[in-house]
This record gives sequence, C-alpha cells and structure tokens, in this order.
Amino acid sequence: MEYRNLGKTDLKVSAITFGAWAAGGWMWGGNDDKEAIEAMQAAYDLGITSIDTAPIYGQGKSEELVGRAIKDLQRDKVQILTKFGMRWDLAKGTFGFKSKDNSGKDIDIYKYAGKESIIKECEDSLKRLGTDYIDLLQIHWPDESTPIAETMEALIQLKEQGKIREAGVSNYSVAQMQESEQTITLASNQVPFSMVNRKIEADIVPYCMENNKSILAYSPMERGLLTGKIKPGHKFSEGDHRAGVKFFKEENIKRTNEFLNKIKPLADDKNATLGQLVIRWTIERPGITVALVGARNAEQASQNAKAIEVKLTADEIAFINGELEKVEIVD
Repeated sequence: MEYRNLGKTDLKVSAITFGAWAAGGWMWGGNDDKEAIEAMQAAYDLGITSIDTAPIYGQGKSEELVGRAIKDLQRDKVQILTKFGMRWDLAKGTFGFKSKDNSGKDIDIYKYAGKESIIKECEDSLKRLGTDYIDLLQIHWPDESTPIAETMEALIQLKEQGKIREAGVSNYSVAQMQESEQTITLASNQVPFSMVNRKIEADIVPYCMENNKSILAYSPMERGLLTGKIKPGHKFSEGDHRAGVKFFKEENIKRTNEFLNKIKPLADDKNATLGQLVIRWTIERPGITVALVGARNAEQASQNAKAIEVKLTADEIAFINGELEKVEIVD
C-alpha cells in the first residue's frame, strides 16, 4: 500500500481508503453487518488502514460497524475519518431532503453545522466508534444557515481538546474553503471525482494543489458503474439511490461500457480487473490524494486493495485519457 500525508499535516492515510457509506445500508438497499465488518478487516489486512464514514450513513450504523471492525486493532495503526453536519434527529439548519431510514421510517435530513451541534455530534461519533479521538473530522455538506467561522471555531475547540487530529471539509467550493482558511488550516476537501465526473478539475483541484490541500475523491468507481458489471436494463433493489442518478441512465451506461471495453485489454494485460485499473488511474491523477472505495464483502475489499499493485506508464495513462475524452455523459 502507499500512504500519503493529508495536506501539510503529519496525518498519513492509505491512498486507497475504505468508504463505509454502503456499510450502513442507508440508500444502498440494505446491508449485511457481518460482511461489512469482514470487508473492513480484509481491507486492513492488505494495508488499507484508513476508513471514511459518517453519522448519517445508516443513522449511526456505519460508525458502529467501523467501531466493531477496528476494536481489536492498535488504535494508532488505523485512521478514522468521519463527518458531521447532516442531522436526521434535529429539525434545524438548511433543509436537505426527505429520505427513509433502514427500517423504512420517513426522515427529514437537515444540513446543520452550529457549534453546539458539532460538539454533540463528535461526542456521539466517538461513542459509536469506540475511540477517544477522530483522525479527520469533516463537515459533510455546506450549511447556509451557519457562518463558516462558527463551524471552524468548533473544530478548533475539538482539536485543542484532543478529540480530533485534523479538520477537513466535504463538498466545499473554493470560495468556501478560502473562507474557512480565515479561521482554521484545513487538511482536505472530500469531493466527488471519477473518470466520468471530473468537474472538480476546473477549480478545486488547481486550488488544492496550489495551497497544499488534499483531495479525497469519493465515488471514484461512480457507484459501481466503472466496474463494467452494470449493463443497460439493470434493475436496482428498492431503496438504492443509484436508480435516480444520471450516470445510470441507459444511454450513459451504454457509453461508459463502450469506453470500458476499449481499456479492458490494458487491464487484461496487467492481470487486473477494470475496477483495479480505474482505482489506480484515480490515485495517479494530479491533485488526487486518496480514492475512497467501498466494498460489500471481504472479496470486494481485497480486490480493491490489490489495485495498488497495478502500475501505469505515462503512455498508458495518456491512452486512457484519450479514450476518456470521447465519452459524453448526458444529463
């Protein structure tokens, strides 16, 4: 495995990090607790020492499973990345959207990052995770109802108390990062990035590279689309959010698979899967520090971890990029 510092900090994380959204089941059509824990443990055994989670993932369930997965590990050998700012138990802040919890109960999601709320969320996360500190605490989404300075002051307080090591943001624009930096030094920004979703390269990537901020790329496999296993006509299970995502429109699945067929011989030559090739390409992309990759079971987690063994030459990367430029995703 390769390990990379987050920004200017001393915090090192694995270049491939376990993304634990699906582990919580919420918006993924459910989960299997035992398989989720085994997936995290298999990833760790192959060098993936970092796990990214959030309270909203299963309304606490993902964090609880992470805590169970790491409870027997030496704490300083694993890095816990979690978030705050999406409340399902408090009608306050900026309304986000309506959803259902894992039991099917209707819930309203609010984006809220007031100081007292952040402190409470951190304490709750520490209990669920079974630890006394969090390596990286990130605001999940911008909250228009709370001044950014107030949010960042709460993170400073938590850092001074030793409850978090570093502070980051997620889904923040360049302007929001700049405003945050007036109060605190950020380590990172977690944003969506994949072969078929490269919007951040217009502004966020250049800003982060210039200012030594790390980018944690989430959905690098575009929620499974870039594995090549999803074909036109695919039916998602009830509660799976992907059914409403534009990348899974029939035409986009078709176009993406045509691209994947063109690069598959390269993966075959390296005795790698398409997914492994995609992960390696992602962490080779300028400005990208980490690829956050989820797994449903130990086998998937092991396959993801082994992507680090794939090596790409400059010419091979240029070939992939050339084919990628021909792919047009429709809204």
